[in-house]
Amino acid sequence: MSSFPETLLNRLRKSGVVAGFFVDQASQAVPLCRALLAGGIDSIELMLRSSAGMDGVRAIAAELPQILLGVGTILTPEQAREVKAAGAAFGVAPGMNPRVIRAAAEVGLPFAPGIATPSDLEGAIELGCRFVKFFPAEAAGGIAYLRSMSAPYKHLGIQYFPLGGLSNKNMLEYLKEPNVPTIGGSWIVKPELVAKADWAGITTSAAAVVQAVKQR
Repeated sequence: MSSFPETLLNRLRKSGVVAGFFVDQASQAVPLCRALLAGGIDSIELMLRSSAGMDGVRAIAAELPQILLGVGTILTPEQAREVKAAGAAFGVAPGMNPRVIRAAAEVGLPFAPGIATPSDLEGAIELGCRFVKFFPAEAAGGIAYLRSMSAPYKHLGIQYFPLGGLSNKNMLEYLKEPNVPTIGGSWIVKPELVAKADWAGITTSAAAVVQAVKQR
C-alpha cells in the first residue's frame, strides 16, 4: 500500500504550487531553490531528467531543510529507493508503474504516480494510492476532462496533482477544484534562466505565481 500522509497533503495544499524543474549541474540546485524561497515558493519537484539530478537532491536535502523536497521522473524501483535515501519528502512519476509504487511503499516514500485515464487511476487505487499526478494535464483535456474522469471515483477521496501545460492564466481553474490541493508549476523555472544563473528572474517568476495563488 502506498500512503501520502495527511500532514504532507496539508502542506501542499497550503503552498498551492510545486515548482517543477531539472538541473544540468548539481551546483545549480541550491541557488535555484534559494531563489524560489525568496519568491515565496517552498515546495519543489526536482525531476530526474539529467545525471546531475540525484546529487542535486542530496544538496537540497543537506542545505535547505525548509524546502518541501519532492523528486519527479522516478521511473525505476532503484530510483525510488535512492530518492528516499537522499532525503526526499515525496516522489512523483509521469506514469503508473506498479513496481515503482511498491518500492516506494517498501521504503516509506510518499509517492504520487502519474495517471491520464480511468484505467491508470484504477491501477493506482488498487495499489493504495490516494494522491496522484494528473499528467499531461492540458494535453489530456484540461480541467473539463479531469472533472469528468474523476467523477466516478469521487467517493474514494482521490486527490489530484495536475502538471503539464499549466500557467498563471489557467492555474486557478485547477486550484478551485476541491480535489486539487496543489498544482505543478513547470513554467516557473525556465531553463534559460537556470542556464544564465538568473536567480533574480526565478524569484520574480515565483513571486508572481504566489500572488496568483492567493486568489483561489
